[in-house]
Amino acid sequence: MRFIDREKELSALERFWKENKPQFVVIYGKRRVGKTELIKQFIKDKPHIYFLAQKISDNDNLKMLSKLVGEYFKDIILQSSGFANWQTFFAYLKEKIKEKIVVVIDEFPYLAEANKGISSIFQAGWDEFLKETPVYLIICGSSIAMMEQEVLGYKAPLYGRRTGQILVKPFDFYEASAFFPKLSFDERLSFFSIVGGNPSYLNKINPEKSLEDNIKDNFLSPEATLYSEVEFILHEELREPRNYFAILRAIAQGKARVSEIINETGFEKSILHKYLFVLEDLQIIEKEVPITEKNPQKSRKGIYKLQDQFFKFWFKYVLPNRSRIEEGKIDVVLKKIMEDFNTVVAENYERVAQDILKRHEEEFFPFESIGRWWDRNEEIDVVALNKIENKILFGEVKWSNKPVGVDIYENLKRKASLVEWKKEGRKEYYCLFSKSGFTDEMKKIAKKGNVMLFQKDNVI
Repeated sequence: MRFIDREKELSALERFWKENKPQFVVIYGKRRVGKTELIKQFIKDKPHIYFLAQKISDNDNLKMLSKLVGEYFKDIILQSSGFANWQTFFAYLKEKIKEKIVVVIDEFPYLAEANKGISSIFQAGWDEFLKETPVYLIICGSSIAMMEQEVLGYKAPLYGRRTGQILVKPFDFYEASAFFPKLSFDERLSFFSIVGGNPSYLNKINPEKSLEDNIKDNFLSPEATLYSEVEFILHEELREPRNYFAILRAIAQGKARVSEIINETGFEKSILHKYLFVLEDLQIIEKEVPITEKNPQKSRKGIYKLQDQFFKFWFKYVLPNRSRIEEGKIDVVLKKIMEDFNTVVAENYERVAQDILKRHEEEFFPFESIGRWWDRNEEIDVVALNKIENKILFGEVKWSNKPVGVDIYENLKRKASLVEWKKEGRKEYYCLFSKSGFTDEMKKIAKKGNVMLFQKDNVI
């Protein structure tokens, strides 16, 4: 397992470590995002007890923890007899901890599943036993919804106890590119279009092999490492995985609006909204509204899309071809994927364009927000805003083998005139993104006006 980046998160953990006070740090994020590897990197040179909770009974988890604590403190009796209850565990730590130590409880939601009162128990344990000791307690979990319910939420028993929290997010395109530093932009974009920004999946890509071989090795056989991953995650996280599966399949097929998803799945509107909220909490889908909307939460223009690129690839290519894959018709499936794959890369180039722009923000203006804009049949790929400075940036993204010409620029300006955002006195900026460069005429215009040209991710 290659450990890449996470400098910001590691720096925060180290900063807490240097503070001369007890710490209660919460680390959370979606499954496979690299939380455990982050913790291991942090604790590797520090005294620590690391406990990974499992989907077993509360008593069995406590027994396993007892052995780890007993081994650390060289307590043979504790290793054999174990803690009688959680209160005994906290009391034992209070007695034994004399110097700074990291105590990690990983996959805390598994403890909460087995013991409904575990959050209150940990609250009492912290308040009565640990908050005056030199302990650095880390609670970590993959179920974002449960972590918010049990630990982070205002009504959670542990609310107000934490001294720090870290939401570990998937890597963006450039962070993910660090896994393949020798590859070209096109190759990195192609791999990112398969697995997205989750380190666990990025680590499965072999940069020495072709795109086709990586798809075949990781997706196109029942034994492939990522073939059943989506089903595993849904069964692990959700009580009614079949219903969520139906919703995700509908969204993957392009059913983006609530009415379209209802027609496709047959769910009632009230029930569907509940499912959509859960999928948003898990960061599998996201609700997108035009970036210029004044009240995004109340906007009727909202659409749903798969936020997780790995899920997007799986639902687009693996699910519809499962029968062929099970029959061993790998080459047939791979051919179908490669014939269509450029459309996926093109979609991702639009997404990556936002990451590219953020790296050139100082050449425009400070971006308060960045996203897309649409209204009826009109759409702009990238729009960035600064309300205070009354500035707006419009961008068009093209991933094709044809150089972008003046017609694309003129059409972008036409669409920009339709955007009803601070029209009076706003300052407008423009940028164009192209896989294959630009016509000579477009380059001449760019030199004269306020338009920046990007070929792939390079300014020209």
